[in-house]
Amino acid sequence: MERGAGGSSNERQAVLKWFSQFRNGSNPWMARYVYGLIFLAANLLAWTVRDYGRGALTEMERLKNCKGGHDCLGAEGVLRVSLGCFVFYFLMFLSTAGTSKVYESRDSWHSGWWSAKVVLWIALTVIPFLIPSSFIQLYGEIAHFGAGVFLLIQLISVISFITWLNDCCQSDKNAERCHIHVMLIATVAYVISIVGIIMMYIWYTPEPSCLLNIFFITWTLVLLQLMTSVSLHPKVNAGFLTPGIMGLYVVFICWCAIRSEPAGESCNRKAEASHRTDWLTIISFIVALLAMVIATFSTGIDSKCFQFRKDDSPTEDEDDVPYGYGFFHFVFATGAMYFAMLLIGWNTHHAMKKWTIDVGWTSTWVRIVNEWLAVCVYIWMLVAPIILKHRHASGSVV
Repeated sequence: MERGAGGSSNERQAVLKWFSQFRNGSNPWMARYVYGLIFLAANLLAWTVRDYGRGALTEMERLKNCKGGHDCLGAEGVLRVSLGCFVFYFLMFLSTAGTSKVYESRDSWHSGWWSAKVVLWIALTVIPFLIPSSFIQLYGEIAHFGAGVFLLIQLISVISFITWLNDCCQSDKNAERCHIHVMLIATVAYVISIVGIIMMYIWYTPEPSCLLNIFFITWTLVLLQLMTSVSLHPKVNAGFLTPGIMGLYVVFICWCAIRSEPAGESCNRKAEASHRTDWLTIISFIVALLAMVIATFSTGIDSKCFQFRKDDSPTEDEDDVPYGYGFFHFVFATGAMYFAMLLIGWNTHHAMKKWTIDVGWTSTWVRIVNEWLAVCVYIWMLVAPIILKHRHASGSVV
């Protein structure tokens, strides 16, 4: 009993110490979760304004700039919530960029002062509903660019992780131990990719006239073959692992792109189910929303993949910040624009159905272009060292 009581007391002390660090602004690892929760709350608020604002936010009809609620609900309501979220994280970016050491004033601001920051976020969420509609439309156009920046950052982060995993498995230390695991993972990735392509042919090309979907799926297969060929080239010799995982990634993007085609298209029978709201539709929406928040969160702490100059033997002090605060908030700022584009289908004048996300021809083409860009960036990361080395050798000879 004494041991049990002692263990319980130690656990309580550990919890109290943890909350004390969090409250006093000395726990940056916990702080990122709070920022993620704020971001999730903004997403849920934007969705509520879009789908249920007409009944729940009747007081907005009295606001001068809402014109009877028309300009503060639906797609424009999403943009107003997004604007407040963007300004909040952009201010955090400006106030924390360049922080290098813990226990600085900017570190304390990033990891603490939660009451002030919650009040600031609420105020910045309310203020956009007092702004004229013309300014919100301008922000909507700018948000297209910001969302594209977010997709590019996320893309580089994913490819950087894949190449890091491959380098780690091919290192002298882990090469023999990871050989079987690498082959197993690569084989599973290729099998899933091929099965996914076959299933897309079955689901989304029911008629020979579905030329656009046939093109999307076939070109994805061609890109998979292209990535594998480049990776296995003798001068590159990157193996099967990275093109296999990248194949999974591009097949998933292609599937999301075709799923984004509007309901009613004869080549997308799966979209017909979106005319009715069932549990599958609701679960799909929740999963997509959470996936977007998690993607923003994970990308925000991956600032090292954007360090173009990397030292061979980097040294880290104990008082260095654990991740780039400025980059973290910048990703969330662009993510605020990105979730707005998903909820309005990348079209500021697009009326979205309830419980849908990222639907419309604009969404489809954004994802397709993102897939092609992913392959281009991946291939460039494979061949760039060879091209730069060849140019350097040529310059040295001259």
